[in-house]
Amino acid sequence: MVNEGKVALESKNYQVAFTKFSTYLTQTNNQDSVIAFNCGVCADKIKKPAEALKYFDIAVQKKYNLANAYIGKAGALKDLKKNDEYVATLKEGLEAVPGNKTLTKLYATYYVNQGILAQRAKKNSAAEDAFKQALEIQPNNVNALNSLGTLLYSQGATTLKTDAEKAKVEFKEAKEYLEKLIPLLSPSKPAQKKMIDNANTMLNFINTQL
Repeated sequence: MVNEGKVALESKNYQVAFTKFSTYLTQTNNQDSVIAFNCGVCADKIKKPAEALKYFDIAVQKKYNLANAYIGKAGALKDLKKNDEYVATLKEGLEAVPGNKTLTKLYATYYVNQGILAQRAKKNSAAEDAFKQALEIQPNNVNALNSLGTLLYSQGATTLKTDAEKAKVEFKEAKEYLEKLIPLLSPSKPAQKKMIDNANTMLNFINTQL
């Protein structure tokens, strides 16, 4: 049965592979961590996130292919819209596999997206906190640096009308993030070139205010 599942997996017949693997795992009390991981992969491919979660979790518990097991588990939780558990799993995954690039990026991106949502809702303080959280996880996160620099610049420009000293503080902080951002960007990529130009325009204005 397992061999049939492996053949099906190799030929990308994920439904058949899932059926063979899950049947085998049921019969053997989910003891085989390798097959559990592969079953999770198949479940993900055939859009069965609840089953994917179950099998990736078995792989996590048995510490098999740990980083990818956590990534798979987190992906299943995201598909199931279990937001709190998704974030907790990314955090737990990074504690188990420190420095893993994919988990780091996913965890930081979560906070970048939270920041963007907060900003859209005009909750600038919450947005600022979320972007800073993303940078704690991944200090060179371009989106967080750009979003935070732009947010603080906008706040400074607004504050300048009523409180020059407070505006200076916001501009100074914006400058720090923008100066970290520019070296990470490639001027040969149009979207990043635009980001560089915007950052430089903001920096030029900030320098006239400080």
